[in-house]
Amino acid sequence: MTRIAMWSGPRNISTAMMRSWENRPDTVVVDEPLYAAYLARTGIDHPARDAVIASQPTVLEDAIAALHAPLPEGVTVHYAKHMTHHIDEDMDLTWSLAFRNVALIRDPFEVVSSYVRSREACEPRDIGVLQQRWLVEFWDAARQPAPIIDAADFLRAPEAYLRWLCDWLGIPFTDRMLSWPAGSRDSDGVWAPHWYDAVWRSTGFEPWRPRHIDLSDHDAAVAEACRSAYEAMHARRVRV
Repeated sequence: MTRIAMWSGPRNISTAMMRSWENRPDTVVVDEPLYAAYLARTGIDHPARDAVIASQPTVLEDAIAALHAPLPEGVTVHYAKHMTHHIDEDMDLTWSLAFRNVALIRDPFEVVSSYVRSREACEPRDIGVLQQRWLVEFWDAARQPAPIIDAADFLRAPEAYLRWLCDWLGIPFTDRMLSWPAGSRDSDGVWAPHWYDAVWRSTGFEPWRPRHIDLSDHDAAVAEACRSAYEAMHARRVRV
């Protein structure tokens, strides 16, 4: 049995990655299991806030316990798509050591550029890069290996990176991870109609392409505040 925790910020390829894993016949996925607890703890307003809170445990310990629930018959891989902005720096992260953790990173200027097309406000805490760095530092201190994968690298060679990741996890690669049927899934969070339109149209990973980035002074400052954290992780990323 393999329980994977994939830690990403928003506006990355995290939902496409979840699709990839869910298309395996031996895998069950869970979509942002800490979301309701995050909203309840912070009081922050997000699209479909009330529906999210009603759909998941709002107590963090209960959400974590659910990640250890028995798997369905024939399923040997549990894949959790996590958003790093759902955690706090002062949170006890010891529970994360029970999982095979992976950090999925993206250039913060690209993240902010995408984020502000969907939401008006954006601050460093919203895009998860700083929290991702806290996680990596915690895993380092605990001496638990956790690979870092950059989305730009991954999209240039999805099969190579998925093969590498499966090998690291000790599970077989299947080419079913490279494509999937378009449309929604029962596993999608209730927030999916607000964020997943592009993924619902997708049938595979889109090739990487350079993005035109034109940020306001405020949004550029948000991205810049996250640059050093991103670059520290980027320097350690997996290269295949």
